[in-house]
Amino acid sequence: MSEKIYVGVDVGGTAIKVGICNADGQLLKTYEGPTEASKGTDTILQNIAKYAQQIVEESDYDWEKVDGIGVGIAGFLDIPNGIVKFAPNLKIENVNLKAYLEQALNKTVKVNNDANVAALGEAWGGAGKGVAHCVCYTLGTGVGGGIIIDEKIVEGFAGMAGELGHMAIVPDLEAIQCGCGKMGCLETVSSATGIIRMAKDAVERGDRTSLSQVENIMAKDVLDAAKAGDEVATRIVNRAAYYLGKSMAMLAIILNPQYFIIGGGVSKAGDFLFDQIREVFEKYTQDQAKENVKIVAATLGNNAGVVGAAGLILRG
Repeated sequence: MSEKIYVGVDVGGTAIKVGICNADGQLLKTYEGPTEASKGTDTILQNIAKYAQQIVEESDYDWEKVDGIGVGIAGFLDIPNGIVKFAPNLKIENVNLKAYLEQALNKTVKVNNDANVAALGEAWGGAGKGVAHCVCYTLGTGVGGGIIIDEKIVEGFAGMAGELGHMAIVPDLEAIQCGCGKMGCLETVSSATGIIRMAKDAVERGDRTSLSQVENIMAKDVLDAAKAGDEVATRIVNRAAYYLGKSMAMLAIILNPQYFIIGGGVSKAGDFLFDQIREVFEKYTQDQAKENVKIVAATLGNNAGVVGAAGLILRG
């Protein structure tokens, strides 16, 4: 085969996922192997290199067709130099991942954080395909984010751009402390963790809700209860949607994106959640900033990381 290919690596705490993409952002093949983080940094690095080589060897492509390798990893990074300053889940500290892989694989390597990479994946080969300007939210344990402008990741001078979950958007009188140490962050109310916390607080207060019958409350339980008409659950979901919509309204007049793309477990609530977000967005956004702007669901699921990592070579 004559076309160039791009290898993406999504490094997780338990598994390393690897994918091959073509220049159009189409995912051609995936492979997953254990991270083996307990064996230390050297083993993790060796596994990344090994899996990148292995997926190509098991494909219809030759190694010579690989135009570059991108890596997404959670942690604090020196992005331009490809240095992992600290990755808590992997216990990696001050490792030049870019230099190691370029020497091991003899290919161009780019490294970025997992949230930016997932956003690029959706923008390049997912829900935002063909869109130059978009903002991506991932609603999971926290609220992850990534900003794509002119088809490129916006990183900021210290790599902190796109930390959407830590927008201090909840008013002081309602705010609680976020895991980051600050007060009123978006993820305290709009993440799965935030939704669960609000539900547990309601049950502990003695509010009348069907959730009091649920032994181990999950975000899906709250969303399902809201869909069934439970007033307490509805109030919680309304609050989560309100601050998501309001955060998008703020970003719309700063960045003027074409799409807001929402992924992660909470987004599976579908239009029940999205319609509420859209309503708030419409209310708070100036007409010119909301014209033709779409709020859509992510489409790549767990493959967003590998697609975005591969996309770093062309668009990182």
